[in-house]
Amino acid sequence: MFGRFESVAVTEAIKLVLFDMDNVLCDYDRAKRVACLAKLAGTTSAFIHEAIWESGFEALGDSGTLDAAAYLRGFGERMGYPLSLEEWVEARRRSMQANSAMLEIVRRLRETVDIAVLTNNTTLVADHVDTLLPDLRPLFGSRIYASAQFKTAKPDPRCYRRCLSELNVMPQSALFIDDLMANVAGAREAGLFAHHHTSIEAFRHALSEYGLHHG
Repeated sequence: MFGRFESVAVTEAIKLVLFDMDNVLCDYDRAKRVACLAKLAGTTSAFIHEAIWESGFEALGDSGTLDAAAYLRGFGERMGYPLSLEEWVEARRRSMQANSAMLEIVRRLRETVDIAVLTNNTTLVADHVDTLLPDLRPLFGSRIYASAQFKTAKPDPRCYRRCLSELNVMPQSALFIDDLMANVAGAREAGLFAHHHTSIEAFRHALSEYGLHHG
């Protein structure tokens, strides 16, 4: 799972738990987002999915290759519709539902360890997170990071290291949580402990194995 939990001495060294956002802290329904965008543009969901996701365009936003303005402009151009920032945010918001059980664990966890978010997304997500997922700010404060600000994206080891540098935390003192195994592997390559998120129960078990208090 994560090096067979190494030893008590190692697990006690964890100072930060770093969370992915989509499908960890919230349930993300991309199909709902795509349908909303398709309705705006008067086209099909298949067209939107191809234009934005299958084309690789979205990855350009995640990696910071495109800044926020260029990303939003290009998004609309690919849709064939003059998409406004407000419409982009609203479509994203409709696709997200806070995972209350996970957030309750986070709430208790932060009493004994630092917490932060690292999501593969354009900076627009971090900039508008209070609209997209208002439950996060009270828990994480300013420690909500989009990969784009680090000019790379998970699973590139540089993404994790740059985020931890911002947080002034050493990789060996951090535990990363993500629902995608590739991103977990990238975190481990960067020197972090990492947990592949599959269920609340498995997450609780992992925290206990790491000696982290979660209620």
